[in-house]
Amino acid sequence: MKNMKRRTEKRKAGDELRREYDLSRLKGGVRGKYVERYRAGTNLVLLSPDVAEYFPDEQSVNTALRTLIRVAKGPIRRAR
Repeated sequence: MKNMKRRTEKRKAGDELRREYDLSRLKGGVRGKYVERYRAGTNLVLLSPDVAEYFPDEQSVNTALRTLIRVAKGPIRRAR
């Protein structure tokens, strides 16, 4: 009986939003806005506002990431 009570308490706690979620920032959302992209297998990523300032569109983000990947895969240079 004691174990059953713990399960119920955990389930109830999981049904509520965490304290760190600011509901005032969640207003104005559109339900299902990206559902078609999701179904198509597109990777959606939300950029932080400070990062998004540098990228006006998805092409600029992709270009920057491809450059970073190319640099990261390049040969390692040793310091002299």
